[in-house]
Amino acid sequence: MAYQFDFAPVLQQGDLLLKGALFTLELTVIGSVLGVALGLVGAVVRAWNLKPFNWLFGVYVELIRNTPFIVQLFFIFFGLPALGVRMSEWQAAALAMVINLGAYSTEIIRAGIQAIPRGQLEAAAALAMSRFETFRHVVIRPALAKVWPALSSQIVIVMLGSAVCSQIATEELSFAANFIQSRNFRAFETYLLTTLVYLAMAILVRQLLNALGRRFVLGRR
Repeated sequence: MAYQFDFAPVLQQGDLLLKGALFTLELTVIGSVLGVALGLVGAVVRAWNLKPFNWLFGVYVELIRNTPFIVQLFFIFFGLPALGVRMSEWQAAALAMVINLGAYSTEIIRAGIQAIPRGQLEAAAALAMSRFETFRHVVIRPALAKVWPALSSQIVIVMLGSAVCSQIATEELSFAANFIQSRNFRAFETYLLTTLVYLAMAILVRQLLNALGRRFVLGRR
């Protein structure tokens, strides 16, 4: 018998999908801001070999980049309480996203810093620029300009990876989709609409990051 498509039961609970999508975007904003900030610190430490923190960041990067995100999430939410560190589902999801993006952005930004020609640093010293001025105008902005597309892609990847946060009952988009499907049993329709919402969010976030890059990183309006 031919399958009868029926999107009405899903659309009737569209408010849950919208709420889940907004929750996912909220996690993405927090994870992106704090994760990139952590990655910036790690990139400077590793690129300039600032001891002993370079070793600590090296271990952190290798640990996070070589373990699954869902295992990191489970360790934070289920493992840390054994040490007396308890947090809500939302806090655990946000922390996992910050830690994960921080490790990847450390290496992405470090590549940009190491791509800065030494001659530019010598020119900054010849102009008597302070360390902060050199870092701001000669190092970090050109470095971010070089790696902004890669960094933007990584932010989108982390946003999409947040779908596994439903495993700890974080009420993001995939959690909402699972809840709706468990009530109406319209799996095809539910997950098709959820896929389209994720696609729309990914495009939206990428366009927003491109605009921010042109405005604040590349210096073009």
